Amino acid sequence: MGNDAHTPDAAASVDFEQVQSTGQFQELRKRHRSFVFPMAVAFLLWYFAYVLLADYAVGFMSTKVWGNINIGLILGLLQFVSTFAITGWYVHYSNKRLDPIASEIRHEIEGHEFDRNGNRVGGANK
Repeated sequence: MGNDAHTPDAAASVDFEQVQSTGQFQELRKRHRSFVFPMAVAFLLWYFAYVLLADYAVGFMSTKVWGNINIGLILGLLQFVSTFAITGWYVHYSNKRLDPIASEIRHEIEGHEFDRNGNRVGGANK
């Protein structure tokens, strides 16, 4: 009851190390890292600042702002707001700066047939 039909796998014939060494891929990785790493550091600093304030600055965090709403509650809710804002910012950044390059790379890989050595069949290598 197994599937005896063998369909060619486009990914099996691509030399991914060769693709990773291209200028396009290096630019894609540079752009991705230039957004993700600084944003991750900024968010972690913001998150740990909130945790440290909650633990060591109880008086400040319990300062009433309006009714039963205090600074700690506001900063806690801002954690969620900042998470959604960063996500939206990343989606926008990715759509504008990452996806076009990724689509070109994918087209180069999937849009052509490659032999086992990663060379394009019927065309010259770049």
